[in-house]
Amino acid sequence: MPEQADVRRQAHDSLAVAKMLDAQGYHGCAASRAYDTICYLTEAFLLGQGLAFSRHSAVHAAFGEHFVKTGVVPSEFHRYLIRGMEVRHAGD
Repeated sequence: MPEQADVRRQAHDSLAVAKMLDAQGYHGCAASRAYDTICYLTEAFLLGQGLAFSRHSAVHAAFGEHFVKTGVVPSEFHRYLIRGMEVRHAGD
């Protein structure tokens, strides 16, 4: 689906920026971009199911409901998403 490809490109770009920021010592900003990478990939999964949300909390909840509870992805991935947001907040 084209929307998923767009979001995956955003994830790729966000990860590249996170790596550059981290290498330059901007660890808090890098953490924020790394979380964005995780969130974009999560959104791509949801788009594949015809789902889109504007709030991070809704993305987290829908990912848990549609992919973790159903056994499509391991529960660790949901924890990584939640932990990523916590680290982002700490970095900001």
